[in-house]
Amino acid sequence: MGFPGTWMTESESMVYRVVPKCACSSIGQIMFYSDHGRFFDGDIHDSTDGLHKWAQDNSQKLITANVKSHKSYAFTCVRNPYGRILSSFFDKIAGIQRNGKRYRGNLVPKLVQNYGIEVGSPEDEFDFDQIASFRRFLLFARDTIRWRRPMEPDIHWSAMSGHVSTFIVNGGRYNNIFFTEKFDEGMQSVLDDIETPVKIDLKKVPRFNESEGHGPKRAHKISEYFDDLSRHLVWEIYKKDFQLFQYDFDDPDNKMPIGEIDLDEVHAKLGD
Repeated sequence: MGFPGTWMTESESMVYRVVPKCACSSIGQIMFYSDHGRFFDGDIHDSTDGLHKWAQDNSQKLITANVKSHKSYAFTCVRNPYGRILSSFFDKIAGIQRNGKRYRGNLVPKLVQNYGIEVGSPEDEFDFDQIASFRRFLLFARDTIRWRRPMEPDIHWSAMSGHVSTFIVNGGRYNNIFFTEKFDEGMQSVLDDIETPVKIDLKKVPRFNESEGHGPKRAHKISEYFDDLSRHLVWEIYKKDFQLFQYDFDDPDNKMPIGEIDLDEVHAKLGD
């Protein structure tokens, strides 16, 4: 299986396991800058050189050798499951993608037809019932994860623990897992522990939120999207994420972690 979703600087100063919807655009750009002294011109997900990626055939042997020998500092970043699934909905389902089209072609029309989801459009300024549509999307997300129908689960809403675990199961070990909600502090802790060809000042790094501005703004506070059934579904899908990454299931509006991540526990529980 190898190391899907793994990026590595060309200098091999650091290795990063991408977890979608967890600041991956910013992290990728920081990695790129730390080697080249400039940011990638465009969405870092579109880069094909300047950064080793598992999806690039010529990078796979280098990444495998590095990760299996624990040669470089390895890290990833996680996010509150409530905020992450909401972000996935507004970006991938309700939003228009960078190419001006809907995500994954006919996915949204299928959700409209089969789950009764509404998403609005730029023409009507995305005027739709966000709460009702999100809750229906959550049913769909649960169906894809629990029963793998009507499709395989998408990387943007599959559990973070699943992404994090592939790196461990195949022989990798994390030196650091930090929180999107404490991004500057967490990313600085990575940079403090490594040597990079180019020094980087996080205070001067712009935010690379590639999903922003392509769809509707969230109109309500987080807790209003999650009734009892929705929270039951969230626990069913993301129980491990809440437990291992120390997020507050009881208060959807508390986006901050309530404890520190125990790396030994993460490796033990996700390494089977």
